[in-house]
Amino acid sequence: MRWTLPSQSLPSAWFNVMPHLSEPVAPPLHPGTREPIGPSDLTPLFPMALIGQEVSAEPWIDIPGEVLDVLRLWRPTPLIRAERLERALKTPARIYYKDESVSPAGSHKPNTAVPQAYYNKQEGVARLTTETGAGQWGSALSFAASLFDLECKVYMVRASYEQKPYRRIMMEVWGGSVVPSPVDEPDNPGSLGSAISDAVRDAAGREDSHYSLGSVLNHVLLHQTVIGLEAKEQLIAAGEELPDIVIGSCGGGSNLGGIALPFVPDAGVELLAVEPSSCPTLTEGRFDYDFGDVAGLTPLLSMYTLGHEFIPPPIHAGGLRYHGDSPIISSLVKTGRMQATAYPQGKVFDAAIQFARTEGTIPAPETSHAIRAVIDEALAAKERGEERVILFNYSGHGLLDLGAYNDYLTGQLDQV
Repeated sequence: MRWTLPSQSLPSAWFNVMPHLSEPVAPPLHPGTREPIGPSDLTPLFPMALIGQEVSAEPWIDIPGEVLDVLRLWRPTPLIRAERLERALKTPARIYYKDESVSPAGSHKPNTAVPQAYYNKQEGVARLTTETGAGQWGSALSFAASLFDLECKVYMVRASYEQKPYRRIMMEVWGGSVVPSPVDEPDNPGSLGSAISDAVRDAAGREDSHYSLGSVLNHVLLHQTVIGLEAKEQLIAAGEELPDIVIGSCGGGSNLGGIALPFVPDAGVELLAVEPSSCPTLTEGRFDYDFGDVAGLTPLLSMYTLGHEFIPPPIHAGGLRYHGDSPIISSLVKTGRMQATAYPQGKVFDAAIQFARTEGTIPAPETSHAIRAVIDEALAAKERGEERVILFNYSGHGLLDLGAYNDYLTGQLDQV
């Protein structure tokens, strides 16, 4: 129950959802003037190619050949039917997942790390700075930077730096330099917002450096659409026309966007974002302009937010501990095209264990949020006696998150 595509079927262009949104996304605002920003405001941080992609209204954007050559190391990724999980749930639903854990870094993150490193190298940048939560993004960018001979400085949220030492080592194997964040508050568990402040401050202070972001921004979600584009073709090969629902975990929105955005024009397909109850940005946040970081260094984005000073509890799903969300995802939720739900950590790990004991692979805590919603959707289909086609993004493996599983198995897991 596994569908693979030949390497020549790798999408040659990214799908741009912007022309398909029912309302345009409001422009970012300058942090000082509160006026819409222009390209010159972003050039200290990003290469012009990415700035152009950030505002592009073109329906398709070609993927450079050099980027495709790297992506073919692991793409296209498999589409797998979770038949054993279906049987355990006794559900008539058919559950499919896109396995992004097969990338060198073990998650979906290299899909955007590679083009970001490429475009920076093309512009003559020598060094990249970034933040990372659980370490998935930091390891992906360290991997991509090594391929394009770039230095990489990673500010890792302190809670994850302490919880996940092997992800730090992974980054260092690829040449990344990793420090805990916030750098000036050693007793602070940190957040993605505070790590972004550290990384932006670093890049803005050096002429040889640019900043690289692993989620939230339009160009990041654009690069991830290879996931959904491949999934569409693979579902047809599996005998399905379209899924009834597409599910993804959501922190900043990159893996959710990757699997879901190519289905936005398909009106009958439901889209569901899943977030932690301890950081309920979409389900309890306000829709407003807010900074992307704690210190207020970034442009203000139009998004759902819990407030840029919000520091969530140190749950194991470090990649979902972000106060804001992608403007694209926020717009889809605001207009009703996408729904959102939230789960506490305990229920998420219940689902992760059930998945591991039926399908065999151990999911990352972030991915496990999507799995929790998938199981609930499948059980609801069973109650209704309804056949449903459920597609979700298996966005990363949990082989370097075993400390979290140990907490669960020994009864030490916080239930927040």
